[in-house]
Amino acid sequence: MSTLEYASSGSVGVIGKEAGLPETGMKIELNGPAAAGKTVNRKSGGEASGTQKRLLSLLCFALIIGFWCAASYGHWVQEVFLPTPTAVLSRIVSMAKDGSLFAHCRESIARVMVGWIWSVIVALPMGMLMANSKRFSAFVQPIIEFARYLPVVALVPLTLLYLGIAESQKYTIIFLGTFFQLVLMVCDTVSEVDSNMINAARTLGAGRFQVYKSVIFPAALPGLMDDFRLTIGWAWTYLVVAEMVAASNGLGFMILRSQRYLATDTIFAGLILIGLIGLVTDWIFRILSRIVAPWQERLGDRK
Repeated sequence: MSTLEYASSGSVGVIGKEAGLPETGMKIELNGPAAAGKTVNRKSGGEASGTQKRLLSLLCFALIIGFWCAASYGHWVQEVFLPTPTAVLSRIVSMAKDGSLFAHCRESIARVMVGWIWSVIVALPMGMLMANSKRFSAFVQPIIEFARYLPVVALVPLTLLYLGIAESQKYTIIFLGTFFQLVLMVCDTVSEVDSNMINAARTLGAGRFQVYKSVIFPAALPGLMDDFRLTIGWAWTYLVVAEMVAASNGLGFMILRSQRYLATDTIFAGLILIGLIGLVTDWIFRILSRIVAPWQERLGDRK
């Protein structure tokens, strides 16, 4: 070993003399804040605290609502095309009083969750298997790539022909809208797991199932939670498609029925409710991600 001399704040110290190490004259000079005895702040100027993030989010909503108020109350746009916030809020309150609001929300949430859960149940094991088996991936990936480009709206007549007007038809539409994307996302996420960990587990005698359970799934879990969070948002976008035919309730049905009568206040109410439910769902998934995968760290989560 060699003696390590360092220059800091104009003084030179020697490390290694007490240990009886020979001196070689090698120096490392420290410049900048460390040389001046100052604490280096690792927080970049582009990062914001949790309070600042919430304030910025509220500011964005406030700007949009302010523009909406200016355009509607200022009669920049006719009310039949852009209702006022007061009219939309009054419509939400009236639907809440007669009970129709909660009925529509309940049915829509149930349809989205059932269709999306079906998608997760099928896509998760299939995507993991595609990532770890080249033969299986070569067998199923071409048809999945083909099917994911098919417009779900074009499949509505076929689902009505095969399944009728039952609830299973609506679940199937949401399933088809999320499954093909989710299975490829799961495959990509699992493919990013470090192969050294998998090889180490196999070297220690772990079987195929144990490797999936104890190595691959925990390592991929943070990414999988992000995949689930994104695809459940897509499920809400397919809700209107699922409820556009042969539905008698739901937020999508409410929006489509209001379109026929130019009831734009009801349309805006439905859109706002879907957006709010989506925000709550996204928030729940973010909390779940931190609970089930506390080792996950993102650049945007740093304080």
